[in-house]
Amino acid sequence: MTQATRDVLKKFKMEASKPMLTPVEERLKLVKESGGDLVNSTHFRMEAKLNILNSTNNNSAELRFQFPIPIIMYCLQNMPRFSALPFQTVTRHPKNFPFTSISLGIINNSHQNRTMSLKSTSGSIPSAETSSADVEEEKSEIYSNNMTEAMGAVLTYRHELGMNYNFIRPDLIVGSCLQSPEDVDKLRKIGVKTIFCLQQNPDLEYFGVDINAIQEYAKTFDDIQHLRAEIRDFDAFDLRMRLPAVVSKLYKAINSNGGVTYIHCTAGLGRAPAVALAYMFWVQGYKFNDALTLLLSKRSCFPKVDAIKSATADILTGLIKKPVTLSWGHSNCSSVEISGLDIGWGQRIPLNFDDKQGSWFLKRELPEGQYEYKYIVDGEWTCNNDELVTSPNKDGHVNNYVQVLDDPSSARSSLWERLSGDDPDLTKEERSSIREFLEACPDDQ
Repeated sequence: MTQATRDVLKKFKMEASKPMLTPVEERLKLVKESGGDLVNSTHFRMEAKLNILNSTNNNSAELRFQFPIPIIMYCLQNMPRFSALPFQTVTRHPKNFPFTSISLGIINNSHQNRTMSLKSTSGSIPSAETSSADVEEEKSEIYSNNMTEAMGAVLTYRHELGMNYNFIRPDLIVGSCLQSPEDVDKLRKIGVKTIFCLQQNPDLEYFGVDINAIQEYAKTFDDIQHLRAEIRDFDAFDLRMRLPAVVSKLYKAINSNGGVTYIHCTAGLGRAPAVALAYMFWVQGYKFNDALTLLLSKRSCFPKVDAIKSATADILTGLIKKPVTLSWGHSNCSSVEISGLDIGWGQRIPLNFDDKQGSWFLKRELPEGQYEYKYIVDGEWTCNNDELVTSPNKDGHVNNYVQVLDDPSSARSSLWERLSGDDPDLTKEERSSIREFLEACPDDQ
């Protein structure tokens, strides 16, 4: 038995099990033994495929193991963190697995190659059986689920696998967070001169990252600098508001330090790629879609492009707010709240009930732009069909949205329309104005 096989068995707390060492034969079918009895079901094998992330790219290495059928039953009965969802048959897998995934396949008499997936879900684990690795995996699972719900895309982060990153350009890397001072050494070896951290303290505390130890260790070297410029996680509006100051700090650091820059948030899938994209668009001269295409070709991620477009217009036109009124026209409820808008999906604002009109209202001033939101009525998330609704995403989910605009005939409105379009670009004068703004912007602490 190989060490890799033993590791898989240990993962499932099945060290005492003995996997079959004979290879699975393709097109294996049920047959009768010479004595006339059917072949015992234990002679069928389970094939497990483990895809392991390479620390510097999205290419995955495959390890395959084979086990007798009873192990499958044992797995299903003794893995409390896996849901009891029915198996799904699939015909193909994505080319790249950005994080660890396990797919299980059985060779049987009715399907030549039936593939089954076990979906991880959050759940309680008896403390006596919980190792530090289990805790990290559980936290990663919860974080990934929250990220998927907040960002509208299926995204996965496995903190327990360590730091992962991709070169977007020879001088620009986007990746996940550093986890220990030793990660500073790893980045120095590949020429990184600036480590640019976008995490807030709660992000670091969630995964138990000692940011002070990392910063103090980085200070012992004169060829690398660690900087922080915080952006709230899963909050497109905070990203928009913070981008000018954050990119200004990044721009000045790169001009001072040169070399390779490492931009990271927690998972390196939302905030970090957004900051990198804004820097490429504002400073490095890329057309927006060209920069986005390059970014996505190097790293599977989900930057909030509307926030970047809005931040671009904010720099060029100034930040002007407009009054907005939202309403829920049903009185048969005890509480109505709104989430999204300019407060992010992790916060809620209560609406006020108007006895005369028999409706709930929220009045708020918002900068120009498009804002998605949802109502929470007596604790239930829902949309208001009397207000604008987004098109369904690939999972079928929709949100309400409001478009805040200036006078349609104004020059500001024309610029907003151009920059918020499908293929925005900057004129030479506009890019020069943005660079001047970044240079003059007060240092962000």
